[in-house]
Amino acid sequence: MKKDGQLAMDRKKEIRELLKLSPQEVIDRAAGRLMVCEDLDELHRRFAGQIAQEISSHNQAGEPTRLIVPVGPTGQYPILAEIINNQKLSLADCWFFFMDEYCDEQGRAVSEDHPLSFKRQAKRLFLDRLAAELLPPKEHIIFPDQTNIDTLETLIEEVGGIDTCYGGIGIDGHVAFNEPQPQVKDTGPRRVRLNDFTVTINAIRAQVGGNLECFPREAYTLGMRQILGAKRIRLYSRSGCEFDWANTVLRVGLFGQPGDDYPATHIRGKEYIIITDRQTLACPNNLL
Repeated sequence: MKKDGQLAMDRKKEIRELLKLSPQEVIDRAAGRLMVCEDLDELHRRFAGQIAQEISSHNQAGEPTRLIVPVGPTGQYPILAEIINNQKLSLADCWFFFMDEYCDEQGRAVSEDHPLSFKRQAKRLFLDRLAAELLPPKEHIIFPDQTNIDTLETLIEEVGGIDTCYGGIGIDGHVAFNEPQPQVKDTGPRRVRLNDFTVTINAIRAQVGGNLECFPREAYTLGMRQILGAKRIRLYSRSGCEFDWANTVLRVGLFGQPGDDYPATHIRGKEYIIITDRQTLACPNNLL
């Protein structure tokens, strides 16, 4: 195994070469591991459709649906709620393990009235839009926090494991809040300290006026062990704004040498697909 310094030097060279690939070269090289949407709206529609189809198929087979889901992207959730209501798709046998949640310095998960609460967003955009008779049991809707973080791994095992992990990819390759760290692929549910890359890009996107001082610096997260243990992994890589921050990590996620410096690269050997849009697939204007 290469030393960290050598991997970092190789990573720079690797990224320079990956960013030179044209969008069509990326598609060809991905060999079916990449799904490209024309724009963000299509990406959200496909995201919602995939979840709804999975639930429907399991319901018809009399099987439970056990999912890891993100709050970011979020544009799929109103669409998913509409599909579920229109199709009268019961969620009675569904488990939703949300990836993560911010917490304060004392380890208390942020309350639902906090503007950055993931639980708040999930309720507003998805759960509160569902017909009451279609809702899953409350105990099947799980956000990691100080009350359950030590039992989540066991609970996932007890319900039979995860069918599909749906998620995004962070600017440093994190999936959930599994940021670069030694042996990250072996991590379980835990409380984490967020690095400056994550805090900065999340603050830019959160409409907090650049308030880095008050932005949450800690969070609870499911581990890479739960993500990589899913039967299927579906990661949605998109910038979602005017800044092209996700263009590099999309290519690293698809082709990068597996390493703890970009946790998403550990999906190699798993059953995965990365979904993106044309904007994120594009080459950056400036190659460094």
